[in-house]
Amino acid sequence: MLCRFVKPERGTLIRFLPELLPRILPRIPPGLLPRILPGILLLGLLSACGDEPTVLPSPRFAQIGELRADVEVPLAGGEGRLEGTLVWQSDGRWVLVERMYYRDQLGEEVVRRSRRNPGELSGEYTSLITQLNEAPGLRLTGEVEQGGPATCAPNQARVTFAMVDTFRGQVARWTRCARGNLFSVTPGSGGSDLGTPRVVTAVQLTRSFTIGDAERSIFEGSLPFATVDRGADSPAREVRSRAFLSSDGSPPSAWVDFWNRHAQPGVSGPSVDWSREMVLLATPGRRMEAGHAVGIRRILPVGVATQVQAVESVPGDFCAPAALERYPYHLVIAPRGPAPVDFADLLPQRIPCGG
Repeated sequence: MLCRFVKPERGTLIRFLPELLPRILPRIPPGLLPRILPGILLLGLLSACGDEPTVLPSPRFAQIGELRADVEVPLAGGEGRLEGTLVWQSDGRWVLVERMYYRDQLGEEVVRRSRRNPGELSGEYTSLITQLNEAPGLRLTGEVEQGGPATCAPNQARVTFAMVDTFRGQVARWTRCARGNLFSVTPGSGGSDLGTPRVVTAVQLTRSFTIGDAERSIFEGSLPFATVDRGADSPAREVRSRAFLSSDGSPPSAWVDFWNRHAQPGVSGPSVDWSREMVLLATPGRRMEAGHAVGIRRILPVGVATQVQAVESVPGDFCAPAALERYPYHLVIAPRGPAPVDFADLLPQRIPCGG
């Protein structure tokens, strides 16, 4: 019906659309393609009015969409775990989320986002998509069986890679077992399955294109831990960080005293197996401005001692002009490390007002 009203003559741009599209389509930024796609389809219909039918090329799978890499690493014999999730969108933006768990309870979550111009990364996204769709030895779609094991061996990480195609409304997902976390997983560590090296390599390339190869996990080498309590002001008003350990398996008196001062009346303390667990309190002591926060990042067994590393989020200048006394804190439970337990100086982390 459309051809009755608009019929392009020979020599027009529309007539040569089938030859032009394969050249220009890969160069169109993925974030822009959905906006101009209706116009491309209309031109395709018009070009079909000529002497020969025209078939428009489709984007490669997930060229419009996102890539997602998930690596879950068991810690402390399966009592804890480290999760890393990296999502890279076709417009170039990416976000990385790391979470530490102990006893299936969240200890800490850290989010990192891309700072580069998304346009600079969109071309690299397209380059990787081309490899994952077409490159021999790397191609996943159509060659590597999707799905995978629900669980892995206690000493292995569960690695999942997904390609999300919003243009087609489809998701392809592969899961394999390997070794290492999101930053250290390697292609040769996954066993005899021929698909494992390709899935792990896809994760490795996604991380390399976005985060880079020099970065490491925020929780690298840490014992797992779970948050007992955290906030901007502890009623206990402790002026320094402390470790609570038991010498005989019973609750230490220092802990009982602290909890009675910290918690509301009638609130029972957390369940702690004092024969093999410890409780850690990270605090900068008194702060005279609202907005300060504390977060434990790593609990590192170092020879015959344990070092605790934490950060203090510090508000920007003049965020709270009125003085306000506060005692921010982060209280966690973790498997017991070698004594003594030392706290490194809090690492300051500046945050914008309202951040």
